[in-house]
Amino acid sequence: MVRIGLVIVIGAIIGSMVLANYMYMQYQTNFIEVSEGETVLVGPVEYIVTFEGTHDGDKETEPENTFVKIGIIAKNISDENTVVSGGQFFLIDEKDQKHKAVFGEFSSKDLWLVGLEPNKPIEVTTQFDIPFDEDENYKIVIRPQKDQATVDTASICLTNC
Repeated sequence: MVRIGLVIVIGAIIGSMVLANYMYMQYQTNFIEVSEGETVLVGPVEYIVTFEGTHDGDKETEPENTFVKIGIIAKNISDENTVVSGGQFFLIDEKDQKHKAVFGEFSSKDLWLVGLEPNKPIEVTTQFDIPFDEDENYKIVIRPQKDQATVDTASICLTNC
């Protein structure tokens, strides 16, 4: 009788460890690494990110350092509408510091919050205020929107790959 109880306890421990490992793997972030100009899929949206250069802002919004501008082509490949926002994009510098997108009205293509209909790509831009050095390596990270139900996160090598 004691042996059966011991087998049941050991089986329950092993079963709970297997279940915990399975659940951990289901919600672990899946980093997808690509280079600038390559297509990457994050949730239901295909992205192509390109380095557009640097600029000094406009009369209303000037950078503390330099604005690094990226071009974004986004295409919803699902059957339902979704959104893309500038808050999904981060620039990571060589020191692994994360920089948020800076919003302004630098052009008619600036990304704020855009609804994406199925199979209708959009072209937008956004920028980051950083102390830019053309010899350093920079990455763009794209995180999914909360409603996109994915663990995928893109890491795009932007410069000096």
